[in-house]
Amino acid sequence: MIETIRVILEIVSILFVLYLLVYSILLFLAVTTSTVELYERWKKRQYRNLLPDEYYLPISILVPAFNEAVPIVGTIISLLDLDYKIYEIVVIDDGSTDGMSDELISYFGMHRVSRPIHRQISAKPITAIYESTGTRVPVTLIIKENGGKADSLNTGINAARYPYVVCMDADSMLDREALTRIITPVLEDDTVVAVGGLVHPCNDLKVENGHMVKPTMPRKFLAAMQVLEYDRSFLSFRLFLDRFNANLIVSGAFGLFRKDVLLSVGGFETNTIGEDMEVIVRIHTLFCTQNRPYRIRYEPEAICWTQVPEKLMDLARQRRRWHLGLFQTLRKYKSMATHIGTGKAMSIAYNYYNLYELYAPFIEVFGMLATILSVMVGLVNVPFMVLFYLIYAAYGWVLSLLSFFSRVHITGIQVTLGDGLKAVIYCLFENTVLRVFLLYTRLTAFVGYRRNRLAWNKIRRKSVTVTQSGMERRTHEKETGV
Repeated sequence: MIETIRVILEIVSILFVLYLLVYSILLFLAVTTSTVELYERWKKRQYRNLLPDEYYLPISILVPAFNEAVPIVGTIISLLDLDYKIYEIVVIDDGSTDGMSDELISYFGMHRVSRPIHRQISAKPITAIYESTGTRVPVTLIIKENGGKADSLNTGINAARYPYVVCMDADSMLDREALTRIITPVLEDDTVVAVGGLVHPCNDLKVENGHMVKPTMPRKFLAAMQVLEYDRSFLSFRLFLDRFNANLIVSGAFGLFRKDVLLSVGGFETNTIGEDMEVIVRIHTLFCTQNRPYRIRYEPEAICWTQVPEKLMDLARQRRRWHLGLFQTLRKYKSMATHIGTGKAMSIAYNYYNLYELYAPFIEVFGMLATILSVMVGLVNVPFMVLFYLIYAAYGWVLSLLSFFSRVHITGIQVTLGDGLKAVIYCLFENTVLRVFLLYTRLTAFVGYRRNRLAWNKIRRKSVTVTQSGMERRTHEKETGV
């Protein structure tokens, strides 16, 4: 019996080391290839080898919101200043109780209208529609019965006048050139049906005429670590998967869709937490099973600024919700594991998300326990194992820094010496302390998840000062729905 246990522990320890090595290789490929691609994009901009700016496709921006009275006006002010010729803004009030609609109606001088909306996708009833007067871009406010974010997006899709829709969060802000950048893949390739933008933290920053003023590392320790995490995990990996048309997520904070495609798949799923991932996987499945050419792209130059949680409990709530959404989608589309009805690239991406996202917390904890037990029974050379884990941690630290400095250099952001030193130091904690905390968060994600699982999530966020054409709007700290 003892010998059997020793053999099992040895096998588990070896498999765990291989698991970490495979992840390290994937991380290296993702970071290096994304760095090269970002550099190539930077060179094209230097030589102006891009599409001329006079090419446009009309876009409807959908802003679903629930109890966002504090940040909503600032968000719309920033959207009015986008550098794009033809677009509209549609705000969907999902039955707010904090006077959010009154804020919009008063600030923008909106008036009630009787506008027929074709209900091509099922959604909760609309109670009132308002339109702006005197704004450069049409702003429509739709007030509806409460049904959740996905239901609000479906209402917005029904109301959208234009063939392309952008879905975003009410507490996020788009860079001035975000629409121009996110539509570029569509202009380059007419088989593109969806495009994800780069979502990046903006804590402690100020928006002036559609641009972030002096982008710096957030002052709060937790928010600063998330900047590094976003660059490595979201930017690098999504650019890597973009090469194979294998992205399974277009962030709900900022994504472009062809309206007719959303209509053909029935809009966003209202009975799931991760509606942004679920709709992308559904689009992949539809086009693959019908054997139709399509592309779902990722555009890192289309930037959306969002506020990340600055308190551990808020971060835990956010990541638990993300993990549950991942679980629901992967469970729903299990056939993708063997590429039944989908391509091989999609099958590889599906299995990656299973192994290194969904089940990663359990694998890592089990692997670490097996390693500790192996040390206790003398199966592992302790100095070698310690050295291995130190090298593994240093490797992750270097790749995280490479992702961070590649992004800030190629996007033209000026980083102060202090922010550079912060990145170097904080990266050590992000790869250890934050990693362990998020590991625990994902392990406990399923505790009580059925309770209020479809409700708007509440996270305390700080405001961003928004200035446009002499107007300034600064909100205050408050819990908002996401």
